[in-house]
Amino acid sequence: MNWSLIFFNSIYTAISAASAGYCLIAVGLNVHAGYTGLLNFGQAGFAAIGAYALAVPIVEFGWPWWLALIVVLVCSVLFAVLLGLPTLRLRADYLAIVTIAAAEIIRIVLRSVRFTWLTGGSDGVNGFTSTFEGWNRDYFFGDRIFKFGAQSIDGYRLFMMLVGWLLVAIVSFLLWRLMRSPWGRVLRSIREDEDAARSLGKNVFAFKMQSLVLGGVIGSIGGVVFALQQQSAQSDQFRTNLTFFAYTIVVLGGLARILGPIAGTLIFYFVMQLTDNLLDQATRNETLPTWLVDSGNYAQVKFIVAGIGLSLLVIFRPQGIFGDRKEQAFDVR
Repeated sequence: MNWSLIFFNSIYTAISAASAGYCLIAVGLNVHAGYTGLLNFGQAGFAAIGAYALAVPIVEFGWPWWLALIVVLVCSVLFAVLLGLPTLRLRADYLAIVTIAAAEIIRIVLRSVRFTWLTGGSDGVNGFTSTFEGWNRDYFFGDRIFKFGAQSIDGYRLFMMLVGWLLVAIVSFLLWRLMRSPWGRVLRSIREDEDAARSLGKNVFAFKMQSLVLGGVIGSIGGVVFALQQQSAQSDQFRTNLTFFAYTIVVLGGLARILGPIAGTLIFYFVMQLTDNLLDQATRNETLPTWLVDSGNYAQVKFIVAGIGLSLLVIFRPQGIFGDRKEQAFDVR
């Protein structure tokens, strides 16, 4: 097996712009679940809105990227408000059910035949990255190919990698400052006991709505980065498993920790890609017995590995890498 290619490809996957997009999605989810105690299982819906709200105005209406970015922010805020008004007074388990259904509704509408003229149906939307490709070509890396060990990276992917992780750094710093403010302390109090927060005169519903909006906007920006890296906005990229992966990342890094989603993303995607590469090479070389794994099912084994790893993490270190056991409390009344 080509160990050098396997190793460097796994590292590249962990630090790619796609991983940066996932990290932003997880950061938004950390605002919801980690800091406020909102079990939002519809984060994939916010990511899908971010990707399509950027792509559709540029491709279909010829809008500039900055105006499309404003559309992303407006659409994500509207979705958060429409989602929050009827759901934020629900218990945690009911909130999870409603939000996962809302995200699936968004995905199905985006890929429906009726809206193919606008969203491209199952083929998605392409051709919205020309401005960003032009920036890379004129001011950054151009069309050059760079070597990262045995892994090759083209200039555009390297440019998007820098943009993605720069956004992660900016958002994480702002969130760090925000969560150290009185507003952030109110969110933590709501997570611990919202009745106590309400007895102190805090408008719990308003703070929950603000948290949902903030985390949703961050998740939408993650969807934008992910779509720009893939150079395509496709509805099937935003299935429910995206939210589950984001929860895995948050739990792995530690709930209510600024560095948690960053560390969780790097570790999670390195392990996932390493497992996928190892099984790919092993099945091609017939190193493993076919009754255990073959070319038809090896791609699913990485999900088994992720599930086993998450189970072991919850058993032996439920607070995650940077987390604290006290940060896991949810008020589910």
